[in-house]
Amino acid sequence: MSILDSKIPEGPLAEKWTKHKNSINLVNPANKRNIDIIVVGTGLAGGSAAATLAELGYNVKTFCYQDSPRRAHSIAAQGGINASKNYQGDGDSDYRLFYDTIKGGDYRSREANVYRLAEVSGNIIDQCVAQGVPFAREYGGLLDNRSFGGVLVSRTFYAKGQTGQQLLLGAYSAMNRQINRGKIVPHNRHEMLDLVLVDGKARGIIARNLVTGEIERHSAHAVVLATGGYGNVFYLSTNAMGSNVMAAWRAHRRGAFFANPCFTQIHPTCIPVSGDHQSKLTLMSESLRNDGRIWVPKKKEDAEAIRAGKLKPTELSEDERDYYLERRYPAFGNLVPRDVASRAAKERCDAGFGVNKTGEAVYLDFASAIERYGKEKAYTSGIANPSKEEITKLGEEIIEAKYGNLFQMYEKIVDQNPYKTPMMIYPAVHYTMGGLWVDYNLQTTVPGCYAAGEANFSDHGANRLGASALMQGLADGYFVLPYTIGDYLSQDIRTGKIPTDSPEFDQAEKDVKERLEKLLNGSGKHSVDYYHKKLGKIMWNKCGMSRNEKELKEAIEEIAALRKDFWENVKVPGTAEGVNSELEKAGRVADFLELGELFAKDALDRNESCGGHFREESVEQEGEQKGEALRDDENYMYVSAWEYKGEPKDAVLHKEELNYENIEVKTRSYK
Repeated sequence: MSILDSKIPEGPLAEKWTKHKNSINLVNPANKRNIDIIVVGTGLAGGSAAATLAELGYNVKTFCYQDSPRRAHSIAAQGGINASKNYQGDGDSDYRLFYDTIKGGDYRSREANVYRLAEVSGNIIDQCVAQGVPFAREYGGLLDNRSFGGVLVSRTFYAKGQTGQQLLLGAYSAMNRQINRGKIVPHNRHEMLDLVLVDGKARGIIARNLVTGEIERHSAHAVVLATGGYGNVFYLSTNAMGSNVMAAWRAHRRGAFFANPCFTQIHPTCIPVSGDHQSKLTLMSESLRNDGRIWVPKKKEDAEAIRAGKLKPTELSEDERDYYLERRYPAFGNLVPRDVASRAAKERCDAGFGVNKTGEAVYLDFASAIERYGKEKAYTSGIANPSKEEITKLGEEIIEAKYGNLFQMYEKIVDQNPYKTPMMIYPAVHYTMGGLWVDYNLQTTVPGCYAAGEANFSDHGANRLGASALMQGLADGYFVLPYTIGDYLSQDIRTGKIPTDSPEFDQAEKDVKERLEKLLNGSGKHSVDYYHKKLGKIMWNKCGMSRNEKELKEAIEEIAALRKDFWENVKVPGTAEGVNSELEKAGRVADFLELGELFAKDALDRNESCGGHFREESVEQEGEQKGEALRDDENYMYVSAWEYKGEPKDAVLHKEELNYENIEVKTRSYK
């Protein structure tokens, strides 16, 4: 029998959350003033949680390694946020959002959590509008929606291509109100280095002041981790350079199970890699697939000519182009889910149809949309017989209004005008569906330690639908955690302040200082980036879009050897006193070197193609789905939750079986 208890409430699916809220314990306002909560990470999940908990009356301490919560990686989200408000009148509902999320995740999500996510999604939009978030609006003044991949309705609310930034500013303003009231004490430029357990409960953290180098002890009655994902284990990803797994991994080493570490999202619309000099990749919003058409040349010789610079894409006629998503998946076309679009792009490039110098790029073309919008604008403006130039000018103006900042960003990076020539895109590591295992209350297997947003194993199964990351982060922070954490804290109303001079804090601080010293005492043969790049290449080549048993076993051995070499030979200049960005980076890469091995171990265990995770041994052999990923529901319909036992190779697997009582599990077809 599994030791995991997901604490899913009894009763009909649509009533579980309401029933749960009505039955869990509460903390009265007078007692909340005596309870402290630490929130690590101040992006959308952490910022919204901190603001809401402080508004309720708790004393909150926030921690982020950036100089301001406004620098959280949530700011990079571009395209939008999902909610089932059915503003378009196109048949959307809580159930349809729930179903699309489960189906999009390839039936590897927890049913009750996903329904709750859909149920509270509409409240998020109301909350953010009240905060002044400038969502796009239609001509009549109502909020506008656009489509994202994997769904047949328009449910994505957006603010141009800056949705994450605007939502984060809303959460940050709510935080600032509480900082001004003294209910939030912010600790910026601080990094959590360990979780402190007292009598088996999370009672605080050890943090390093990144300006002074001082090691600090901070206590609380509960700790919330909202520190994002671990995509940077691949080195090249769309994540910010500072994004890391340290807080979650420290909690894992203290007893929090790590769930589905191999579930990583490959985003189909990123600017392609240009060479080994790069340190990160740039995302082009999935919203561009609303109007952009994805294609490669039909003939290999045309693709070769384009790669050699002898042919321009605009010189190919419609008949010479292969709009392969529209051809293979006519029902969804360019708006298939991210994993489907990513695999299809890789397949075309592997077959020799790639269009940049490396052969790893496809086109995202807006010519058709510019012409369509231009004609419509000319017609509504009363322009009779408009010229081609007039149509193009009017169409470009509409595209600029919808995606202007994204086009500007692309042109700055690639030095090509995407209004005149198609964008080049290729899949890249983006979001991570894996993370700390949490129950229905968002509590990890360590009592008093909660995980929110991308830091938990989340609601997205094996593949996240576009525009659902912001939805989950804000749902957790504004509307789930503030309810559920009270059930745990109701037992702490007489506990009093948690002292920091206990043996547990002494030992945790000692462990942290010894680890920092060990990092500083390497032989100095190689830089931190040397090891991070080596790890990234192993991960991408052997644990990336395509995986097989032989290479996964090789990856496990190679990562273990690389980790051993890292601890013996890494070069970290400077000292632990004061600012030392290389020391910060070294600590994060050390954790990636452990996570990477567990990642490969989890991928090896899951011998099925699922979501964005193509296992070469598991592919459809016949029928309409021939060549598509083959899921194995009989043997792998579970959440993998790994228990720390020292070395990653010794981690123990616990399984949370997934039971779907309200939807039919079937082949995930988008044709």
